[in-house]
Amino acid sequence: MRLALDAAAAAAREGEVPVGAVVTRAGEVLGVGRNRMRADSDPTAHAEMVAMRAAAAKLGDCRLDGCDLWVTLEPCAMCAGAMALARIGRLYFGAADPKGGAVLHGPRLFSQPTCHHAPEIYPGIGEGEAGELLRDFFRARRT
Repeated sequence: MRLALDAAAAAAREGEVPVGAVVTRAGEVLGVGRNRMRADSDPTAHAEMVAMRAAAAKLGDCRLDGCDLWVTLEPCAMCAGAMALARIGRLYFGAADPKGGAVLHGPRLFSQPTCHHAPEIYPGIGEGEAGELLRDFFRARRT
């Protein structure tokens, strides 16, 4: 989670919402991502998507079987859907997102009967630091 938190901090320095993500398998880092929506003019450039794209490119496979995804914020519906399609094995996330999250909140995507793959879910990892990064980022935008 440390790498994901560092990526989130880098996103904040670049004016992006501070979310970072890392894909690992058997302890090896396969992809690191941070929010890049503004930088890339790409609404799909969420941290999770960036990290999964990097991991898939490194593996040469769209399936990320046996991989873990570490992310600082509860994933949205788009990212959760991509995780299911990629067959992510375990999802570790920091801060819960009652407004935009789709894992424990909102549509609870992995609980839907139409979801054909659901990772094991481990919430609250690094939650304090992840939440602080987000609060500081949005507080600075409001003042």
